[in-house]
Amino acid sequence: MSKTIYIIRHCEAKGQPPESPLTEKGFKQAQELASYFSNTPIDRIISSPFLRAIQTIEPLGKERDIKIEKDDRLAERILSSVDLPDWLEKLEATYEDLDLKLEGGESSREAMDRIVQVVEEANETEAENIIIVTHGNIMSLLIRNYQPSFGFADWKNLGNPAVYRLSWVEGTGTVARK
Repeated sequence: MSKTIYIIRHCEAKGQPPESPLTEKGFKQAQELASYFSNTPIDRIISSPFLRAIQTIEPLGKERDIKIEKDDRLAERILSSVDLPDWLEKLEATYEDLDLKLEGGESSREAMDRIVQVVEEANETEAENIIIVTHGNIMSLLIRNYQPSFGFADWKNLGNPAVYRLSWVEGTGTVARK
């Protein structure tokens, strides 16, 4: 059985908190995303519980009559619970040291492990074509799990939305930008 998992970074949003909605442009992007997948078979949709992720995939879910499953493990990674004026430099450091853990946050390895767990569980189901909707930082860590060269610069170049295809060839996961 051939398994394909599409990993999607949410569309443009009004902010970072979990309740931040999509912008007007983000809602248009969500409609375009539904059109983009119009000829692609989809059996299952799993999303971060954050509003912007749900709103990203709602048009496709409604169009296909596919229930959107929410999974807390797809929520964005918490870098730190304290305000970091130099957050970008700190984030970059977490790509160099996957075990670096800032106050109140989770390490890159911890975040990577939880999203990889979602993907591995999805890969074991009967569904052949699955969409997973998540956030940029944790998505980049998932990609890095299968493509170790994917790093901080690649994260910076992710768009909103971004779509990657994860497939398995002889048991090895491969990632490609769609």
